[in-house]
Amino acid sequence: MSDQETSRVPIFATMQRIPGGLMLIPLILGAIIGTFASGALEIGSFTTALFADSALPLIALLIFATGTQVSARTGGPILATAGTLLLTKSLIPAGLAVLLGLFVGLDGIFGISLLALLAAVDNSNGGLWLAFTGQYGDERDRGAYLASAINDGPFLTLLFLGASGLGDIPVLALVGAIVPFLLGVLVGNLDAQWRKVVAGVPNVVIPFFAFALGTGIDLGDIVTGGVSGLVLGVIVAPVTGFLVYLGYRFLLRRGKASGIGFAAGTTAGNAIATPAVVAAADPTFQQYVGTATAQIAASALVTAILAPSIAAFMLKRSGALVKPAPATEAAGSAEPA
Repeated sequence: MSDQETSRVPIFATMQRIPGGLMLIPLILGAIIGTFASGALEIGSFTTALFADSALPLIALLIFATGTQVSARTGGPILATAGTLLLTKSLIPAGLAVLLGLFVGLDGIFGISLLALLAAVDNSNGGLWLAFTGQYGDERDRGAYLASAINDGPFLTLLFLGASGLGDIPVLALVGAIVPFLLGVLVGNLDAQWRKVVAGVPNVVIPFFAFALGTGIDLGDIVTGGVSGLVLGVIVAPVTGFLVYLGYRFLLRRGKASGIGFAAGTTAGNAIATPAVVAAADPTFQQYVGTATAQIAASALVTAILAPSIAAFMLKRSGALVKPAPATEAAGSAEPA
């Protein structure tokens, strides 16, 4: 019996037709419920475990599953892709933000402080990247999650602000983010059957961890951030996404598939905590914490909607909005468009 015969309401198919829909729709639903009916998720037991506290373990499972797809033939391209993402989504945007700060000062521009701007542009939403590349990318793109593991949190923000001695990077936190991926690589190369076993993991876990992430977004923060927070998100998505697009097109030479780079133009949810961490390291920034936190929360939600939409538009425009061929085949057929 086919899926169409058994699906009275094609919920899953509808979500897949929307760019990044497997993540975006549950994320927005989670934000709505977390804002207006958070008590419904605090009844405990399996309900709370699945719908409120599941984000990290489910993302970890997805990272493990992604690692199993990495072989000796795809390892090099994955590292090249991750390096390109880290350069174009984190290092270059952070450098440009600091350069702007040298001219306009800590107060920033358009009501957006340097702290808010830097914390919003130097990281990326790894969960959304995995969700989008799981649908439209290949092993190289999904494996490039490593860039998100490196730029996640306040590390780069502290470094680029020059908080001398106060910006120590907790190495164990970085190692902990990469271990599931490395274990996946090991298991997948020791037993190729595991690659088949976990092949369906993305479709299973993405909607659930997206909902759980959404419950941590207070829509009231989006209102508090106001127009400036929306402006920040509108800047981050196309500008940083375009830089990654350039990296895909000219460094990785991915041709028609280069539009997928726009999916990296996001602000990670974890960045919402960055202003407080920076202020703890350097009290000079304490006056900016409240407004910056609200603006970054707005940027996280706005970019989660804009980035995959822009990426899907660019892929559709180039004729690449299709299920990709395996990386080994795609690498041989990629052509600059």
